[in-house]
Amino acid sequence: MCNKKTFSVKRMVLLAMMAAIAYVMMCFIRIPVVMFLKYEPKDVIITIAGFLFGPFSSFIISFIVSLVEMVTVSDTGPIGALMNLLSTCCFACTASFIYKRNRTMRGAIMSLAVGCVTMVAAMLLWNWLITPLYLGYERDVVAGMLVPVFLPFNLLKGGLNTAFVLFLYKPLVTALRKTGLVETREQTSGGSKAGLYLFGLLLLATCVLLLLVFQGKI
Repeated sequence: MCNKKTFSVKRMVLLAMMAAIAYVMMCFIRIPVVMFLKYEPKDVIITIAGFLFGPFSSFIISFIVSLVEMVTVSDTGPIGALMNLLSTCCFACTASFIYKRNRTMRGAIMSLAVGCVTMVAAMLLWNWLITPLYLGYERDVVAGMLVPVFLPFNLLKGGLNTAFVLFLYKPLVTALRKTGLVETREQTSGGSKAGLYLFGLLLLATCVLLLLVFQGKI
């Protein structure tokens, strides 16, 4: 009973730390991509939390970070917070839900890919529905932005999130396990670490090139 209670406290402390890290990353790492859209790597931390403790943990951190962002640095109010919550949960909660059932390298790649597709599809719909409400654009204008603006932006966002999670998850879990903060024992079947990192590197390079194209630098 004591061990379970101790682990529960450790889990709460770790989730609080990860929420704080996600918020700090959102505040200080905001990369302009196209128009008003920026890439923030907070979803990487939130997804890793979900991989460690399940999709509900991703939802809780996402909700907290979106709420704190709304009352501190955001200028889009509740609607912007809702859009942030939807985007993050579609990626992080979906990926962690699938990974929970297949904790292998192949399962990680598959879960992140499904999370990316889910986020892209959902944000096309929600941008069409909600963007006119808080940016004042006509709905026809937003509809014309779906394919040339929102689609590639969310693909880029999902690709960067996927690459960073693939690079950071294993080293982070190993470090946390050594400190005793987590007790997760990952399976190692389903592909080599070298193959996983190569895939992540190729994905990251592709996303960086796409980002530079968006910014008009190449």
